[in-house]
Amino acid sequence: MITPSLHEPQLSILELYRIILQSLDILIRQQTSDRSGMNGKILSEYEARHPKSKSLAGRAEGLFPSGVTHDARAFFPFRIYVDHAQGARKWDVDGNMYIDYIGGHGSLLLGHRHPEVMEAASSAAGKGTHFGSSHLYELEWAEQVIDLVPCAQKVRFTSSGTEATMMALRLARAYTGRDRVIKFADHFHGWHDIVVGRQSNQEATPTSVGVPDSFYDSLTVLPPNDTTLLADALSSRDVAAVIIEPTGAHWGMHPVATNFLRQIRDLTEKTGTLFIMDEVITGFRASKGGAQERYSITPDLSTHAKILAGGFPGGCVAGPNSILNILELRESDQHWNKEERVAHQGTYNGNPVSAAAGTETLRLISNGNHTDQAEKSASLLVNSLEVLFQAKSVDASAWNVSSMWHLNMGAGGVRPDDAEADPPYEPAGIRPDLMHPLRLSLYNHGVDLMADGGMVSSAHGQEEIGLTVDAFSSAIDELRDEGLLE
Repeated sequence: MITPSLHEPQLSILELYRIILQSLDILIRQQTSDRSGMNGKILSEYEARHPKSKSLAGRAEGLFPSGVTHDARAFFPFRIYVDHAQGARKWDVDGNMYIDYIGGHGSLLLGHRHPEVMEAASSAAGKGTHFGSSHLYELEWAEQVIDLVPCAQKVRFTSSGTEATMMALRLARAYTGRDRVIKFADHFHGWHDIVVGRQSNQEATPTSVGVPDSFYDSLTVLPPNDTTLLADALSSRDVAAVIIEPTGAHWGMHPVATNFLRQIRDLTEKTGTLFIMDEVITGFRASKGGAQERYSITPDLSTHAKILAGGFPGGCVAGPNSILNILELRESDQHWNKEERVAHQGTYNGNPVSAAAGTETLRLISNGNHTDQAEKSASLLVNSLEVLFQAKSVDASAWNVSSMWHLNMGAGGVRPDDAEADPPYEPAGIRPDLMHPLRLSLYNHGVDLMADGGMVSSAHGQEEIGLTVDAFSSAIDELRDEGLLE
């Protein structure tokens, strides 16, 4: 095994990682193709059911890198192309229906095309899509956020979750006068340079080429659930912020203990460090007020997107006046305006159509039971899958935190007794060589997953859950027929 020297230029190490990852990707694809070739029914059926999607995928190859506009949409031999959606279901260009567990990458707690949200967006768009001025919609949107989010006294809107975490970190640095940021291994906070870091040789290194090494001089990446390491990292009192996905990496696939969140809150308060909860996924989903309300732990700042804008582009930072007011412009204090405040622009900040859709979505969440209904449906799904896995003697398990659910399959089948308590182990997810054929088979039977699980909406009912369990039952049989699952 070649061990790169820590004294070599970082770029050469990154290039080595890139080559290794490419080789692994090729190997996995070859294994998938070879195994499918033993029987090929799953792959053959997929290709037969999706001729129009295959044609569009070929057209896309000449337009986009890998033919996609988001890394998560890349799929071999080609991806499906969706034509329309309603509630918990979507239909592709070939007319195939799917129970949808991607849900707009987690943005659609109410399901696709909720009539009141669609009406609000349509009405706003009819008045104009961009005024370049302030408007009533943004006021109503902010009022809904402040009413729901415990840490929010003021908000600042952005165009995305990535921009929200960028703003939160900049505010933290300005407020504390410190530079260093602590994040946790595998926790995702968008794709901007400062947070695309991984743990490597106990130093932060980029997860993507194209990021200067200098960005990681002020980033520390720690393993989650280790209070001793966190306390040691904070002891120097040079840390501006600790940022975390409150349910764990990959929207809870690798759980964070609730007690660890409490310890973060305690340690950051003692060291003058800001605690940022990245609630881009958990906001308005983990509870009406997000993870901070669910766990009764109030951060200094929280970042939001996805559900915030009801399926439209939009994000925000929420927090107390003392921090958010660093953004304010003062009419008679030019020194403050030029030297001390945090500047923030953005063409689509508080876009009126997003604001109208977001306001209506949050109003429905606040006044209704959508969050609870989605969680109940997710619990029904994972309990039903557990029964299925036991009945079929499958090395698999399922669990959920709120309406976010996850799978282990073929890698030990460990199920957390309580993913929100102290996890004594880390779930393994779906075995890599099973992921691709499982998704192919589930597509054939009308289910679209998001990686190792998915997002449940309030539109998912007993019928959708039943169809999903039936699809898994058929997929298990097919994986066994092709020799991929014991």
